Amino acid sequence: MKALILAAGYATRLYPLTENMPKPLLKIAGRPIINYIVDKLEKINGVDEVFIVTNAKFFSCFKKWAKEIDFKIKVTIVNDGTKSEKSRIGAIGDINLVIKKEHINDDLLILGGDNLFTWGLGDFVDYALDKKPALTVGLYDMKNKAAASRYGVAGINRGRRIINFEEKPSLPKSRLVAMCLYYFPKEKLSLTGEYLRGIKNLCKNDATGNYISWLYDKEPVYGFVFKGHWYDIGHVDAYKTADTVFTQFLNKGKG
Repeated sequence: MKALILAAGYATRLYPLTENMPKPLLKIAGRPIINYIVDKLEKINGVDEVFIVTNAKFFSCFKKWAKEIDFKIKVTIVNDGTKSEKSRIGAIGDINLVIKKEHINDDLLILGGDNLFTWGLGDFVDYALDKKPALTVGLYDMKNKAAASRYGVAGINRGRRIINFEEKPSLPKSRLVAMCLYYFPKEKLSLTGEYLRGIKNLCKNDATGNYISWLYDKEPVYGFVFKGHWYDIGHVDAYKTADTVFTQFLNKGKG
């Protein structure tokens, strides 16, 4: 099994914090966000390599970061070649690039590089393995539909199969949102290329939610609903709040 961390965004909404620093390397409770993700991946049996896809602007930042960390598993930094927000190829474009460039032919666990949550990934992976060769999406209950409208919103049936999915709907049908956490079995990796070949405007369709919207009618896609805390770091105030709350959470755990 391989893991892929998506870290090729430019996080312009977090300026000035991210003008010269990628969002996944911003510190929460004294550590880069991405460190918490790698910690969780190292605990998953079967993950033998982690790919981190970034852009040309921040490639050197991640290379420097990687040299300073003593990883338990192999970590490979991939440069997608883009240099600005306007030239980005999007999340699905980056996933497809890594699959092809690194010749991946294993199951692929995919996470957003700013995905900060307080639980492990073991149950999610076990569930995804049980559902193979279908894809599995990590979902989070926002508790109210108004809050869910800022994300990709999923509806699931009693068997947890996704039966509808909308990217940032004005009137959500569900409180469940996609967390940018996916399990792609190796049998389905080629579908990313099929999706990209079928769209005309990549920049407007770069969100992973758009891919799920396209996919669930064609293939079985299942949702795994997480418990615990999940932090969306989309702007400066949210980042400061996450830092405060996560620090308190970690301190409480030590007590």
